Amino acid sequence: MKEHSVETKTRHPADASGNGLGHSSEHSSEQSAVRPVLSRILTFIALLCLWVILSGKFDGFHVGLGLISCAIVTAFSGDLLFPQSNTGGLFRRFIHVIQYIPWLLYQVVVANLHVLYLVFHPRMMELIDPQIIRFDSTLKKELSLVTFANSITLTPGTITMYVSVNGAFQVHAIDQKSGEPLPGEMEKRIAKAFEDEP
Repeated sequence: MKEHSVETKTRHPADASGNGLGHSSEHSSEQSAVRPVLSRILTFIALLCLWVILSGKFDGFHVGLGLISCAIVTAFSGDLLFPQSNTGGLFRRFIHVIQYIPWLLYQVVVANLHVLYLVFHPRMMELIDPQIIRFDSTLKKELSLVTFANSITLTPGTITMYVSVNGAFQVHAIDQKSGEPLPGEMEKRIAKAFEDEP
């Protein structure tokens, strides 16, 4: 087994009377009230899309189970996926997350085909070359690191063995080709979905 190793602030005249400040605070509080609700709605939609894609069942019973399951998860952790500071940022993050899901599913299909090729090849024992790949991820948020680690494991041919809070990864790959893309495009897409600020 191989190892591879100064901000300037301008005071508006209205601030002196307190009118402008009051209006700003009022607007800010309205946004603060809307964001948690919007965050949960977007989380629910994203989870439901993932449920439908992974289950492949579209009858009333399975869709109903999906609705209930997604509602429960959203109730407990609806602010984890989209903790943006403004509504525009929420929608941008939602789009990036939705774009990531089909891309990941495509990578899973491609990796499946590669593993099938290895398994059914007459020279399977020569082609399979187990390796442990070590790398440091540029991702900073826990949610990003967890998503990255699970995405690697979901992709056939690679398994995340270890990941630290500082972003140090150890991944087992079935051969060199399976481990070559890491961290690569997957890390970039996760950063865009979960770390990039608007």
